[in-house]
Amino acid sequence: MGRNPEDMFGDEDYPAYTIGQAAEMLGASQDFLRRLDEANLIEPHRSAGGHRRYSRYQLRLAARAREMVDQGTALEAACRIIVLEDQLEEALRQNETYRRARETG
Repeated sequence: MGRNPEDMFGDEDYPAYTIGQAAEMLGASQDFLRRLDEANLIEPHRSAGGHRRYSRYQLRLAARAREMVDQGTALEAACRIIVLEDQLEEALRQNETYRRARETG
């Protein structure tokens, strides 16, 4: 059975966008998105037919990469920076969760 459309639209990780739609939204080429996949920044979901599908979360990462590349950062360096930023954000979020648990526990 399929997912509830309201759940899909609210899900940051739902692969809602084709490579063409994603490229258009970002103002980038489809090749740029393929290169982000090759650089292991984003791994798009594959449809039953093997087509790439992107989530809003992945598009935010791609937009950040495009911004950095446009400013002169090498693609590989931009991807590594974005991964580290993402890991730091998650660590800070976990730290805050642990802090709150200690305060209430």
